[in-house]
Order: sequence, then structure tokens, then C-alpha cells
Amino acid sequence: MSSILFTHSYFLRFDPKQWELGQPYAPLGTMYAAALMREKGYEVSLFDTMFAHRPEELKPVLDEKKPQFFVIYDDGFNYLTKMCLTNMREAAFSMAKMAKKQGCTVIVSSSDSTDRYKQYLDEGADFVLLGEAEHTLLELVNAVKGGQNDLTSIQGLAFKSNDAVIKTVRRSVLKDLDSLPFPAWDLVDVQAYQKIWQKSSGYFSMNMGTTRGCPFKCNWCAKPIYGNRYNSRSPHNVLAELKMLKEKYHFDHIWFCDDIFGLKPGWVAEFADLVEKEQLSFRFKIQSRADLLLQENNTVSLARAGCENVWIGAESGSQKILDAMDKGITLAQIREATRLLKEHNIKPSFFIQFGYLGETKDDIRMTIKMINDLLPYSIGVSVSYPLPGTVFYEKVKADLHEKTNWTDSDELKLMFRNTYQPAFYKQLHRYVQGNYRKNLAIHTAKKAISRPGTLSKAAVKKILSLVYYIPAVLFAKYKLDMLEKV
Repeated sequence: MSSILFTHSYFLRFDPKQWELGQPYAPLGTMYAAALMREKGYEVSLFDTMFAHRPEELKPVLDEKKPQFFVIYDDGFNYLTKMCLTNMREAAFSMAKMAKKQGCTVIVSSSDSTDRYKQYLDEGADFVLLGEAEHTLLELVNAVKGGQNDLTSIQGLAFKSNDAVIKTVRRSVLKDLDSLPFPAWDLVDVQAYQKIWQKSSGYFSMNMGTTRGCPFKCNWCAKPIYGNRYNSRSPHNVLAELKMLKEKYHFDHIWFCDDIFGLKPGWVAEFADLVEKEQLSFRFKIQSRADLLLQENNTVSLARAGCENVWIGAESGSQKILDAMDKGITLAQIREATRLLKEHNIKPSFFIQFGYLGETKDDIRMTIKMINDLLPYSIGVSVSYPLPGTVFYEKVKADLHEKTNWTDSDELKLMFRNTYQPAFYKQLHRYVQGNYRKNLAIHTAKKAISRPGTLSKAAVKKILSLVYYIPAVLFAKYKLDMLEKV
């Protein structure tokens, strides 16, 4: 029996911000691929790099397993892998070379390798899988195992032949997602994930995907793996996996890591009906769009199912910038979706993006005002990040030089020429986060004055944080004003 050793290139310790946060999610895409190959009769194992200190920890695993195939299969559901952080790229190169030296057939599948397949082939990979890769991997391993010489008929593949790089036709995305086996959770140390979650957050969250792809056209959003097509698992299939995970691993919370949760008409309502019927009690968070939340009583259905937090790609408080991004949403929809979520006791959270082309000081002010007016539960602030294959990348690529990716997710460096220098946007991130927390504390204080009987320990702590945030925000604003003049 041919053996396959899977891994991925995300090392949590290489990303200080995420390591400090302490909320890791297992490599779902990797586990899907391993589950399919095992179902088809292959002996599979997984070296999970999530908690590893360095790539060299792979060496004893290679010595022990002696796999025929070594597969670096990154998790396409994790936005951090889509960003193609250079720390992780270098780790992938290092592991590929180690496995190649061991005599393995080295196969790589990731957002980064799909965009940079020539570089990965030069750094030790025998094959790069382009796009959605489970069935490409199965066909490739079957072909290599069977001694097949001509591989050009396998769709979604890049490899070298006589020093020439061959790239085959792109594979169509998988439509029947229910046909895939559930991810191979038994291959990872679930207790290690549970332990770090309990320590950092006091509960245990696991990740699940119910869909693949996104049909919307935000022009800065790269989709190298699942593309613009949107395919969905059935609610019954999702419930079956939820019940299995609850029984085996006793999770408290689920992160549905879809780009867009519940886009298919009627899906969210049917899902909520099944959750209620099965009396499955759990909390979850999702990503959605402001316009989608206003349709089909989706917010009511999400509340029925147990949703506690919805992340919305609000991006900007300027309609001009939203339109330039091709977001397809309005500020009015963001406001109404936020109101509706709060009305149904679901926490609205915002993704905010500064530094898009054409953004002015007034646009920045409007974004800060939107945050202050709507006071979401949480905000994730970033700067515009150009990724290959996007309209935005084409607009700014002439300004990109050697540095085209961040080293880790906290770098927040603007990598192209814009209204202000990169240091301004780094400081803007600090100011916006501090100002947001200051306003949350003020809001909590006002509530405490009007309803003193509802004051909790957490509310008292938040109110007391004003002692820190008021002067900190003033100083952050002073530094921001100085950088604006540079």
C-alpha cells in the first residue's frame, strides 16, 4: 500500500499576533484531502505544523513514516494562507527540500503555489496542484503509482518535463460537496487545539466549511482555490457532521469558515429548522454580507440556529470607496444589517480596510465615524493587500517591488504608493483600534448610568479602561497627525 504524508505550511508560532491570540483552527482543507485519499485506499498520516517550532521537526517524521508521497496541502478555508505570508512560503520550501532528499514524490497545493507554481517547482516540488485539488491529487497519485508517463491529461496540474514547465487545463470546481468524506479529524491532536482555546478564551471552538467559492466580484479579493463559483453542502450533510463532532469532541462553538455563509436561497432557514429539530445546542460565528442579511428573514433564522457573531465586510464608511472596490453594497445596508443583528441578539463585527486606491482623509474620517456610530462588537482592521489574479493587483503592480507579501499577519505594511506613506497606515490601525475601544467603554458607561442594575464585572472593567484609552488615543492621534505631514 502506498503511503502519503500530508502537512501544511502554517506555523502558528511564526505569526506572533495569532500565537498571542491563541485561537487556532485545524487545517480543514488538508484534512479533507487526507480523508478522500484514505477513502480511496491509501495509507495516510498528517504532520500538523500548527504548533511546531520549526520546519526541521518534519525530519524525524519522514524517517519514521518513509512515505512514497509527501503532500504540502494548505488550508484553503483559512484567510491567513490566502495572504501567502513569506514566513510560511519559506517553511514550505524547506519542507519540500527535506522530503525530496528523502526520496519522496513532493506535491504542493496552496493559494501561493497556485500563483507561483514555477517558483515551487524550482524549490523542490515535483508537482503543483492548481486550484481546488482533492481530485487532482487522487488522479495524480494513481497515475504515478501506476507508472503513467504522460500526465498532461490530468487537469489542474503543473510540473516540469525536460526543464520545461507544463501547466495543464484548469479543473472545474467540485459541485457535489456532499460526495466528499468528512475531514479526517482523527489525524490531528484535537486536545492540543482544545487546550489552547480553553486557556485563551475559556471555551473550545472548531471549524467547519459548508460552502466553497464566492460569486461576488470585490476586486481586491483573490480566489485561487475555489474560484467565483459558489457550491454548497446540504443542510442535512452539515448537521450530520455537527452531530459527529459534538459526540466525539464536545465543542462549545463553531467557526463556519465559508467566504459567504448561507447564500443559497432557503438554506439558512432549512438549517435552522434542522438544528431545532435535532435539539442541537451550540454557538457559532460566520462571515456574511450586509445585503444578504436583509433577505429572506436570514437574521431571524441565524438567531434560531444559535448564531452569536456575524463578520461583515464593511470595509469603508465611504460609498465612493465601496464602489471603487466593486463591493456591491451600500452604507445604508451596512447600517440596517447592524441594527437587525443587534435586534436579534447577534453580535455584528466589521472587517475594515484602509489604504485602497483613491482613499482620502475624508474617506478615512467617514470610516471612523461609521465605526463610532454603529459600534460593532469587534473590528478587524487591515490595509489593502494586493494579491495576484485580482483587478486591484493589476492596478498597483507597477508600484510593487521585491516585497509583495507580508512576513506575518501583523506587519500591515502598505506595499504600493498611495495617499500617505506606509507608516501612516500602521499608526492609523493603532489609532482606530484604540478609538474604537474608547468609544465602546463610553457606551458601556452610559448604559451603566441609565441601568445601574445591569452592571457586570466585565462592564466595570471596560469602563475603567477609559483611564488608559483616553490619553492613549490622544497620543495616537498626535502621532498620526505628525505622519500625515511627512
